[in-house]
Amino acid sequence: MADTPSPIAWLYTPMALPLLTPLDPALVIYDYMDELAAFNQAPRQLLQRESALLARAEVLFTGGQSLHRAKQTRHDNAYCFPSSVDAVHFEQALDRSNDHPLQRDLPHPRLGFYGVIDERLDLPLLAPLADRHPDWQCVIVGPVVKIAPASLPRRPNIHYYGQQPYQALPQFLDGWDVCLLPFARNDATRFISPTKVLEYMAARLPIVSTAITDVAEPYSQVVAIGHDTAGFIAACEDRLALSFERRDEHAARMQAIVAATSWDKSADQMAAIIQQAFGYPLKDGFQALMTGFVPHLQGELETGAEVVSLQPDAHLLTLIEK
Repeated sequence: MADTPSPIAWLYTPMALPLLTPLDPALVIYDYMDELAAFNQAPRQLLQRESALLARAEVLFTGGQSLHRAKQTRHDNAYCFPSSVDAVHFEQALDRSNDHPLQRDLPHPRLGFYGVIDERLDLPLLAPLADRHPDWQCVIVGPVVKIAPASLPRRPNIHYYGQQPYQALPQFLDGWDVCLLPFARNDATRFISPTKVLEYMAARLPIVSTAITDVAEPYSQVVAIGHDTAGFIAACEDRLALSFERRDEHAARMQAIVAATSWDKSADQMAAIIQQAFGYPLKDGFQALMTGFVPHLQGELETGAEVVSLQPDAHLLTLIEK
């Protein structure tokens, strides 16, 4: 690798810290997307490795405003990059005629959520929602992780469709009347910045959320916020009863919010920070970052994982546990 430029090491978890030794990177970036230590079943050594990574990294990117406020004092070069959106992909739901086959026979109204089903969801919220309005269909799409499937609320009008391909998500959105963000208020959600709020906006659908800081603070003008179970149900009732005029007003606001951001813009801004502040030559955003990083990821790594495939054009790195 004598003619290969020194890579940037871009870490999303402190548990990947052992990667740095074989890579010998020119620059270390910690992309702090979530408060992983607050998640259920977090590794015991995570906090120790987090402190070591913060001391080693030259750049800290944080994945939302509340997380940034909590972490910016721990690093001299901290920059906030909230979640963005692949607008082109999720705007496919604007078709409104490509309903997913799994839900096609369900009556309306339909209220939907997609994402990981774990301790971050307010599962006890779903049962009273379904009971209060048995004519509403609650569609839940995503894998059940770290919690017992038996703990999921069961009602005739709650439908669990498991993990679905990314490509299929616009089809589910296509057939929903209201999009839900039913997150619990706990340590695991204190700093979350849900990517799906902008994905829902790209579909121009009414949105109801619990009082998650990084949803309520920037988006309360277009997202209805429920502060408790009764308030959440009332917000759903309000969004289903929107007049055509109010729906159009909300859709226009959502369109403007989505138009102001993209993953490509975020990657280009990150690349500019790295180049301007640290002199690392980067162009073309994420593609350049991956192209510089990929040659140094081959074979077995000291994280107990093995690289299966590297697809820079698809922004994809696939690992399997050894």
